[in-house]
Amino acid sequence: MKKLFALFALTAVLSFGVINATYASNDGDAPTEQVATTPDSAAVDTAATELVASEAEEDVIAKKETFHQIMKRYFIEGDAGFMSTVLLSLIFGLALVIERIIYLNLATTNSAKLLTRMEDALKSGGVEEAKAICRDTRGPVASIFYQGLMKYEEGLDSVEKSIVAYGSVQMGRLEKGLSWISLFIALAPMLGFMGTVIGMIQAFDKIQEAGDINPTVVAGGIKVALLTTVFGLVVAIILQIFYNYLVAKVDSLVNDMEDSSISFMDILSENKK
Repeated sequence: MKKLFALFALTAVLSFGVINATYASNDGDAPTEQVATTPDSAAVDTAATELVASEAEEDVIAKKETFHQIMKRYFIEGDAGFMSTVLLSLIFGLALVIERIIYLNLATTNSAKLLTRMEDALKSGGVEEAKAICRDTRGPVASIFYQGLMKYEEGLDSVEKSIVAYGSVQMGRLEKGLSWISLFIALAPMLGFMGTVIGMIQAFDKIQEAGDINPTVVAGGIKVALLTTVFGLVVAIILQIFYNYLVAKVDSLVNDMEDSSISFMDILSENKK
């Protein structure tokens, strides 16, 4: 009985809901359509905000410059005339640096291994075999040994004098070009400072023409002054780092030449006996 009563009650509720829905659809078509077609103000605001944010993000991405573009823009804004001279100092300086690095790396040899081969050659094949080893080995150490062996028949004193004299020649070859690199190291900031002075002169000329100190008027000249100075200092720093590396490399090779020459003279004196 209770189940039957519950079933009747459920049927009545559903019927009442269907009747209300039908009545609403028949009598309230216009208001319903108006409500449906009227957009929600909060949704519109949210969509507009998202659209503005997306456009702003696209503008930021479009305006974002690469490192190359930034350097190009600063190069042009810093007066291409003065910036070109600084750039040429960097190019010529780096060209000399690369040439010296290649030369010094090719001049580096395993002196201990070379001395062992020279000792074995003098004991087994004599001076001619030792000369052949020196001719087949690159580097200043082998060249010094060869010059010493050329004077071997004249005695150890002549050998020592020949080694000392030719060692000075090889040292000069190792240091070749370093003076030019030091010149560009000093020249780059000087050119930057020259651009600074000329930029400040241009700024004061604009002040004089305007008759008033306006930041907009003098900003261009001051910017030229600062950019040329910065680029000159950056070039000098880069070349100075490479210059110190090259000087250390030359010192290492010179020390190796001196130590190897002393050991070579000991080997010759032992073989002479």
